[in-house]
Amino acid sequence: MKQKFGERPRIGESRPLLSREASSCVGKGVPNTQLGNEGQRWIPRHSPDSRAYQTSLRCWTVKLNRIDAPDFDLARTLDSGQVFHWKQCGEGYAGAIGSSGVYAEQRGDELFFAGTTAKIIRHYFALDHPLAKIRRSFPNDPSMRAARDFCKGLRIIRQPKWECLATFITSSMKQVAHIRQISNKLRERFGQPTRNLGFEVHAFPEAARLAELSEADLRECSLGYRAKTLLETARLIASGKANLKDWEKLDDESLRERLCELPGVGAKVANCVMLFTYERLRAFPIDVWIERVLREKYFPGKRKVTTSQLRQFSETYFGDHGGYAQQYLFHHARKGG
Repeated sequence: MKQKFGERPRIGESRPLLSREASSCVGKGVPNTQLGNEGQRWIPRHSPDSRAYQTSLRCWTVKLNRIDAPDFDLARTLDSGQVFHWKQCGEGYAGAIGSSGVYAEQRGDELFFAGTTAKIIRHYFALDHPLAKIRRSFPNDPSMRAARDFCKGLRIIRQPKWECLATFITSSMKQVAHIRQISNKLRERFGQPTRNLGFEVHAFPEAARLAELSEADLRECSLGYRAKTLLETARLIASGKANLKDWEKLDDESLRERLCELPGVGAKVANCVMLFTYERLRAFPIDVWIERVLREKYFPGKRKVTTSQLRQFSETYFGDHGGYAQQYLFHHARKGG
């Protein structure tokens, strides 16, 4: 039985995917055989950025698997400033989880994916987190209520340790768009390519790979002064002098201290790593966005509040799920005003 265009995929079937850009080629001199048969949808063969969409005409079929994903918003989660390498591809997103290229597409409360296992995709997107309970734990103030309502379905992604640490070392004093550019340059120049879905996706380069490079090599990825600290930390990780895996056993205070001993890591980066890879959900990173929110919404008119006081306030006021509260406040400030 042929599957109609736009019809929900059946579990375990090979499903042709068509990007919106590829579908626009019909009737413009492109052979129909390259776009598939009637009712088929395709993913473009090359890297899933907008320029490749316009130039790529070759297509292929991938097998999509399905899992339930209630109380989850894929697009909002990927656009919330946690990860920086996922790109929109057709009606879904293409990126990497570890060393594997992955495609993910959401339809209602179901998540369709290819390139990895259901166990890995559930773990990566933290589909086991009791999100309704977490949201109920937020303080009941106007700013938090507005952020909670705006960010429905946003979950804290569980990221690979070195990838997360390195990415946030490069994020110092940078906007999200710039961090994304740096992440993609590092991946494309030094990361291991994978073509398990037909198009090329680059994994984040291992610490050992970056440790072999020079500071000048890294500066070519728009890192600026961050090249030096990223290189120093990569060499510490590669040599085994700093063991991110072993640090899982540390309590929050000790873990933060060890992270802050690494070159390029201050309190904000340490808290990001604690939240996004060690799953310390109390961790509350304070960047310029969050500092502005705290000062304007929680300390209005008070000019002498120090960063240390803001940190102490956030650690107590937002409770056991402060990391989630921070992410909701951050995303609402950036996207919802």
